[in-house]
Amino acid sequence: MDRDLFRTVKQGTRNQARLLYHRLVCRLPHLLAVTLLLVVAPPLVSTLSIAALWSEARANAAVLVAACAGCVAAAYAYAVSRPRPVYLVDMAGYKPGPAHEATRAQAIRQFGLAGGFDDESMSFQKRMMERSGLGEATHFPASLMSIPVDMCLQTARDESEAVVFGVVDELLAKTGVRAQDIGVVIANSSLYSPTPSFVSLIVNRYRLRHDIVSHNLSGMGCSAGIIAIDLAKHLLQVHPDTYALVVSTENITLNAYLGNNRPMLVTNTLFRVGGAAVLLSNRRRERARAKYQLIHTVRTHRGASDRSYGCVTQEEDEAGHVGVSLSKELMSVAGEALRTNITTLGPLVLPLSEQLRFLATVVLKRVFRADVKPHIPDFTLALDHFCIHAGGRGVLDELERSLKLSAWHMEPSRMTLYRFGNTSSSSLWYELAYCEAKGRIKKGDRVWQIAFGSGFKCNSAVWKALRPVDAVAVGDSGSPWAQDVDVLPVHVPKVVPIDDDEASYKTAA
Repeated sequence: MDRDLFRTVKQGTRNQARLLYHRLVCRLPHLLAVTLLLVVAPPLVSTLSIAALWSEARANAAVLVAACAGCVAAAYAYAVSRPRPVYLVDMAGYKPGPAHEATRAQAIRQFGLAGGFDDESMSFQKRMMERSGLGEATHFPASLMSIPVDMCLQTARDESEAVVFGVVDELLAKTGVRAQDIGVVIANSSLYSPTPSFVSLIVNRYRLRHDIVSHNLSGMGCSAGIIAIDLAKHLLQVHPDTYALVVSTENITLNAYLGNNRPMLVTNTLFRVGGAAVLLSNRRRERARAKYQLIHTVRTHRGASDRSYGCVTQEEDEAGHVGVSLSKELMSVAGEALRTNITTLGPLVLPLSEQLRFLATVVLKRVFRADVKPHIPDFTLALDHFCIHAGGRGVLDELERSLKLSAWHMEPSRMTLYRFGNTSSSSLWYELAYCEAKGRIKKGDRVWQIAFGSGFKCNSAVWKALRPVDAVAVGDSGSPWAQDVDVLPVHVPKVVPIDDDEASYKTAA
């Protein structure tokens, strides 16, 4: 543990040094120009009269013109080299109809009727569901609500098309952007990757232009949404004056597990139908109506460690049933990935006082061998809203403890888990939509999105609100929270028992 902490601190120190060096190099021309002005100008002004200065300028007109041209060229080069701003114009989250809603008891009953589970597996899933933090109206695809379940490529495609088309239709209607104006499209779905791809599905449905820049991400877990945003950010630096459409979803139909391997049963109790679409732009005129500007993205990949690489894997059990296996070391691996991520993010967002406190504890511990606890930076001093991937109650509890967040900060994540379950990479957008629906977003607020994914990855994005977001307008425009926001939040106990009679799937003898 001590060795791991040392490596984390060492990495954080290198990150800070790299950041300071980068800032120094970027600002070196400005520093030299100001220094030259401060050194040369006062003596000239003090020793020469205005008339003498004018005379000198006329005598050296060619030099003066060349200097002015150089300044203009430098200013142009600086303007061209500046990163293009990336704006979030709007977003949409998918909410299935009432026919797809199921209580926890109904879900357990459906698991039993699906067949294949022994009594021990059914009992385990019931216990997990009681401690999951999920509410009584999460959503399943029609394929898993039928008897028998209908897990095939066609029903999987039906589920994904309903989600993807639903959110993209809503987003285009909200923004009024023509499909032909979109220059970049990125879609991510980890476990279901059909041929043709999701991106081709979107291009075909909306008749996007032939030179569209398209990327389809798969196998990257619940953090793929932030990876897609980071990819879009980089593409928007080289493709001027355009829009980027990012669609994040996951398919439940083909990824329900029907075997009896306990590490693979957990996903049945957590994952639910969901998806989101986000419209980004680098058009400066979009700033006037955009909701947010992307400030930072930080990606951490711990795949070089066998322990991290193998903690979330899709595999077959002894009977040939395919599912996703979660290792008991998942929480520990996630904690290590988070620490690595925040050592890079911290210097970008934290005030100097917090950085100095962190450095002081490192010096005291490493140089003077003092018995002091590592300083955990207070991110609430720099960030106003926290959207933490709703992977499960255990993940949220651990993040709340590690980052010392309040119940108010955790509310968007906990209510997303309660109302929609774990919707994989799209959960971050449900959480941001919750903040908007509650009227929390004010101009200048900073939002931190944190996601974890297989591999193992921890990715972050920081957004700055460009204007206050009107909660009433958000509700009127089709927020997934419109019908629930007035009754939330609700208290979710650590354990919520499920009635055995309601969950019973066995017929009387």
